[in-house]
Amino acid sequence: MTLLAQTGRPFPDWQWLTNPRNVERMREAFAQHVELTVLAVVIGLLIAAPLAVAAVRWRRLYTPLLTFTGVLFTIPSLALFVLLIAFANTGLGRTTSLIGLVIYTLLILFRNTAVGLDGVDAEVRESATAMGYTRRQQLWRIELPIALPVIIAGVRIATVTTIGLVTITALIGQGGLGQLFLVGFQRQHSTPLAVGFALSVLLAVIADVGLVRLQRRLTPWSRAEV
Repeated sequence: MTLLAQTGRPFPDWQWLTNPRNVERMREAFAQHVELTVLAVVIGLLIAAPLAVAAVRWRRLYTPLLTFTGVLFTIPSLALFVLLIAFANTGLGRTTSLIGLVIYTLLILFRNTAVGLDGVDAEVRESATAMGYTRRQQLWRIELPIALPVIIAGVRIATVTTIGLVTITALIGQGGLGQLFLVGFQRQHSTPLAVGFALSVLLAVIADVGLVRLQRRLTPWSRAEV
């Protein structure tokens, strides 16, 4: 309401919404938001999953890895991006954005993957060993399928969290839908703010529902509530 009172612009501003340049800007921002989110979660999973496997195999690694990823998760996002730019010399752009976003996925993905794998019954592992399965075969054919519901639950949390964090990277030239927030604040225009917020929520809902459906397709035997 304060923003509307300051600018006197109508809300919603249909002229802004129907402007071809703004429509293209929204499309590009949404596409970039999806791209950054998918890349961050996929890269995070590729890093966290092997760490979780190692932590389950060698128990002494679990606490140090959990602590390390937990400490990374607690770093304020703006401070992390500043540190990356200042000390890692990654500059303003996609690389810095992705490094920061991936870091914030590690705790969630590592913990859920480790919990899922650790939840596989010891008798199941013993039976697989008795049947002649190697450790690698046990992991891919037995342990991962059983742990999949818990792992995907972690992916869901990481994905929704990342969708929110992506908006912050607008401050370093990325940001996807966060760019609409910046436009709204800089021009004191409420319509871009509302559009950015609505599309971010919509993307989070679509991603979460999509991952739930993916879990049900991959684990038809599972009756766990998601």
